[in-house]
Amino acid sequence: MSQWTSAVGAAQLARQLSSQQPRPAGPGTRRPPAYRALADGIRLLVLEGRVPVAARLPAERELALALSVSRTTVAAAYEALRTEGFLESRRGAGSWTSVPAGNPLPARGLEPLPPESLGSMIDLGCAALPAPEPWLTQGFQGALEELPPYAHTHGDYPAGLPSLRQMLADRYTARGIPTMPEQIMVTTGAMGAIDAICHLFAGRGERIAVESPSYANILQLMREAGARLVPVAMADGLSGWDLSRWRQVLREAAPRLAYVVADFHNPTGALADEEQRRALVEAARSAGTVLVVDETMSELCLDPGVALPRPVCGFDPAGSTVLTVGSASKAFWAGMRIGWVRAAPDVIRSLVAARAYADLGTPVLEQLGVNWLMRTGGWDDAVAARRDQARENRDALVAAVRRELPDWEFEVPHGGLTLWVRTGGLSGSRLAEVGERVGVRVPSGPRFGVDGAFEGYVRLPFTVGGPVADEAAVRLAAAARLVRTGASTGAESPRTFVA
Repeated sequence: MSQWTSAVGAAQLARQLSSQQPRPAGPGTRRPPAYRALADGIRLLVLEGRVPVAARLPAERELALALSVSRTTVAAAYEALRTEGFLESRRGAGSWTSVPAGNPLPARGLEPLPPESLGSMIDLGCAALPAPEPWLTQGFQGALEELPPYAHTHGDYPAGLPSLRQMLADRYTARGIPTMPEQIMVTTGAMGAIDAICHLFAGRGERIAVESPSYANILQLMREAGARLVPVAMADGLSGWDLSRWRQVLREAAPRLAYVVADFHNPTGALADEEQRRALVEAARSAGTVLVVDETMSELCLDPGVALPRPVCGFDPAGSTVLTVGSASKAFWAGMRIGWVRAAPDVIRSLVAARAYADLGTPVLEQLGVNWLMRTGGWDDAVAARRDQARENRDALVAAVRRELPDWEFEVPHGGLTLWVRTGGLSGSRLAEVGERVGVRVPSGPRFGVDGAFEGYVRLPFTVGGPVADEAAVRLAAAARLVRTGASTGAESPRTFVA
């Protein structure tokens, strides 16, 4: 299979550069030379994932014409980028973007917090709320009452318990997407669902198109499966997908799979509108690409009056192009490892058959618990309470960060569990490193990108509120001061904080 390399046209790059918001210069500050400003603009596009790593840049003459500057200015800018490690060139082959060899890609902020750190560390690494009570206990009590008949069987249900498959199918039907239980497979969380899909559809070396940024754990899962990830930059702000880029990647790279989060995207919180959903399904169908849609955040709309668009699978009800993944982990509790796939019956049969060589099935007791909660209305009550909690946490965290770190930039999403924050020019990787020393754990931006993008970002989840959110912002501000002054070692000792 030939290696696909993206290319950025001169007109496209000029548009992206012109859309950047220049930072106001302080009193007496000189404007940088034109070549320096151009180099800085291209470097920022690479670091923010707007221009992919390994993308071919236009020739110097073409870009000079598009920008109405001299070729000498472009040549000097390219040379500056080569010196800094953000551009590689070869005579006769052109120039393409890169990231410096030393650009940090630490695995920080998403691992389970060690028990000994509880009480001294504020954990903003995991975008998940504590278990909802009394619903969690009620669900397992109901499951235990219904367990005896299943205990007299082998307990292996590779497609999932028939009652839960029917329940999930009915919930899709109630959303306006007629669904049969034969279109549902219950999995061990959303990660289990996407792992099964990747193994069925995308062998080692296959291309998978992904949003840039995207959910860190899924990106790592796909890397370990041997996939070649093709990043597609998100549209600016919270406006969802850039359809022109998606059409280009689907047409030119012909990826076997594409993975997207349409509802309150993790990490940005973006919500794709209905027209974007229809257009992406049509583009995927034309390209022969299977579109994997992660709906794990779909029930977490936090602001009243925000109308959710039709589910993506509504534009492919048969499930031949769109494979929908859902989960109990975000809307209910991360410890409830129940996920599901909605797809065409023949796809479900293939996934179930392949499961014999994976995990065989999903725990029966947890399936019974989810089914009991959905049947009795406890699920909807619990999710409503989760929305209230997440909304309060979001508002508290937003206020605290704006107060303590006024130069950090973000848009407040209408749902989901995360803020995607630009850190005022500071390294997100260094903030993650120093943050743990001052008692706050935060995942750095590069974890959510491909090949080193998003160094100037961190992800902040709505998992804490009230005084804890205030203290988290204070500690982040302390970490920012240390990073800004270069004092990345020997930092302050964290204060013990009792919620």
